[in-house]
Amino acid sequence: MTHSRDTGLTLDPKFDSAGLLTAVVTDRVSGDVLMVAHMNAEALAETQATGEAHFWSRSRETLWKKGETSGNVLRVAELRIDCDQDAVWVIADAAGPACHTGERTCFFRRIEGDRLVPAE
Repeated sequence: MTHSRDTGLTLDPKFDSAGLLTAVVTDRVSGDVLMVAHMNAEALAETQATGEAHFWSRSRETLWKKGETSGNVLRVAELRIDCDQDAVWVIADAAGPACHTGERTCFFRRIEGDRLVPAE
């Protein structure tokens, strides 16, 4: 059964039991997946208001702005939400590496059997 949330044009995020949405961040130019994080209502609102990506840290239990300390902010070009409004797609321009390790993307390793190898 399709609900108005699934096909309508009203933003009605479906936060999980922890109050979070999954956020997938891709590079506006290359289309590469840069990172996956989580947003609560405040993070989504701050992202919309400032044009810079904000997330909810599950480990620290706090709101954080990507690049707040490193300077590697994610400037949002477009926000999309999936059909049932429980995941957000952040299309962004990255001011530097997206990964806390210093890698351009958090997905810098490929799985080969039981080991990891550099993806690029």
